[in-house]
Amino acid sequence: MRRSALINVMVKAADKAGRQLVRDFGDVEHLTVSRKGPADFVSQADRRAEGIIYEVLQEARPEFAFFGEESGQTGPEEPEGRWIVDPLDGTTNFLHGLPHWAISIALEQAGGIVAGVVFDPLKDELFWAERGHGAYVNSRQLRISRKEDLTESLFATGMPFKGRGDQDTTMAEIEKVAFASAGVRRFGSAALDLAYVAAGRYDGYWERGLAAWDIAAGALIANEAGGRVTDLNGGEKIVSDRSIIVAGPMIYDQFFNLVTKA
Repeated sequence: MRRSALINVMVKAADKAGRQLVRDFGDVEHLTVSRKGPADFVSQADRRAEGIIYEVLQEARPEFAFFGEESGQTGPEEPEGRWIVDPLDGTTNFLHGLPHWAISIALEQAGGIVAGVVFDPLKDELFWAERGHGAYVNSRQLRISRKEDLTESLFATGMPFKGRGDQDTTMAEIEKVAFASAGVRRFGSAALDLAYVAAGRYDGYWERGLAAWDIAAGALIANEAGGRVTDLNGGEKIVSDRSIIVAGPMIYDQFFNLVTKA
């Protein structure tokens, strides 16, 4: 699949930021780290990567607004589109030397996500999609899992860290899903969890308490790979509801009922 000019701009930004993050990852013990909240950290690496992404995207599309995890929103008051960026999804993994983190860039236009990129520079895996044109990892098209049996299915989620109020709910859900399936994984990057569902590596994923930059790109990629993507009320308000559940169409209903009735 030939990438559009729009995707190429997003890929250029992700690739340039990715090279800097790989350098920082190799020198992680020397990074300055601050705390945004309980067990929630931001490093020089996050800020540097977001600055790089901003510069590339702003130069290419100055008519778009920019909404980044670290810098908030900037740009025109009535933009033609809005970039939604997480420069380092999986900061805690990154700071502990765990090689599982990614860059997430999405483009929102007319209230919907129209393009998304999730880039894992350590594994050289570029997940990308445009609305209506399918989803890909590098040049290979992605297909969601077609499993129908919960007992053979592998799921992913995110467990709340200290200071979040939904620990009991989440642990009850994990217990319920774990006993009914082949297992539950918690790898610490929502963007990669969604990309992995799109690639069929997981059969489904759910989580609460997420921000737009965590899921905007990954949700589109999973949807374009054939997944069913909703909030945990079964609707389409994944950003405002701050929740998401995604699975293949053959197993979504079983999975949704299992999670929401936990």
